[in-house]
Amino acid sequence: MSRREGKPALTRSEPSPSLRADEDAAEPGGPGFDDRFEELFQREYPRLFRFLDRLSGEVELAADLAQEAFLRLYRRGSMPDAPAAWLVTAAMNLFRNERSTARRRHRLLTPSRAEHAQSDPPRTAEQALAAEAARRRVRRALDALPERDRQLLLLRAEGFSYREMAEALDLHEASVGTLLARARQAFRETYGRSPHAS
Repeated sequence: MSRREGKPALTRSEPSPSLRADEDAAEPGGPGFDDRFEELFQREYPRLFRFLDRLSGEVELAADLAQEAFLRLYRRGSMPDAPAAWLVTAAMNLFRNERSTARRRHRLLTPSRAEHAQSDPPRTAEQALAAEAARRRVRRALDALPERDRQLLLLRAEGFSYREMAEALDLHEASVGTLLARARQAFRETYGRSPHAS
């Protein structure tokens, strides 16, 4: 996958406010497409970005992948039946490609994420260490889960509906609740076995 140059400086609390397609993008098909696309971007970009940030553990990669997913939708020139699910599926495919071709070393928490993760007043050194240890423990527990369980938990945490999750992960909607309950149980068990110290 070719990564776009000039990555935006995104933080957890400030997702990109707007996205315009590259000049070489195909013309959109149909009247009103640009308005629908812009509305979809404003609504869906923040949670797609947060999902990818939590899935990858890399804020810049998450921003790149989320933008690339939207660019692919724009180049498609028409809205799919379930745009949110389509974007999640496209973003997960991009993430798999990026991970396999670049052979990225998985980072638990980047320094830039640590700086922007909290907007509250600075914490004491002891509080910061405890929060870091908790993040690492959650990351280890998530990483130990099967990919589908991890995706279900992260999508649900971002407020995706059972229908959107089913479409994005190619599941029957009726089975999402059961699979999600199993994923939560697996996470609790894995988290409980995870050592408290990093």
